[in-house]
Amino acid sequence: MNQAIEIPHWSPQDLKEHLDAGLPLVLLDVREDLERHCCAIDAPSSVLDIHVPIGEISGRFDLLRRCLGDRPLVIYCHHGVRSLATARWLASQGLADVINLEGGIDAWSQIIDPSVPRY
Repeated sequence: MNQAIEIPHWSPQDLKEHLDAGLPLVLLDVREDLERHCCAIDAPSSVLDIHVPIGEISGRFDLLRRCLGDRPLVIYCHHGVRSLATARWLASQGLADVINLEGGIDAWSQIIDPSVPRY
C-alpha cells in the first residue's frame, strides 16, 4: 500500500457533524468480522454503511467504486492504522474524496458515543 499519498483525516467530531447534518457519505469499516460483531458506528439512513475487511479490499474494489458515486468515503478501523493504509491504497487506485477517521472506532467511543464498546 502506498505510504506517499496524503489522505485527509476527519476527527470523530467532524464525522459526527456530517452524520448529524444528514450529509450523504459512504462509511467503510475495514475491521475483521469479529470486531464488527463487537461494535460499529451507528450510521443514519443518509449513509451507506459498508463492511469489508482490509484483506478483501482489493477483491471488492469494483463494488466500492460503484457504491461511492460522488459521496465522500470515510474509512475506519480500530485505531486508524488499517483504515489509513486502505485509504492510501484506494486513492492510489484513483478513488477521490477518501478520508481516514482519526483514532478509529476507539476514538469514536471515547469522544462521541461511550455506548460503543471498547476492546
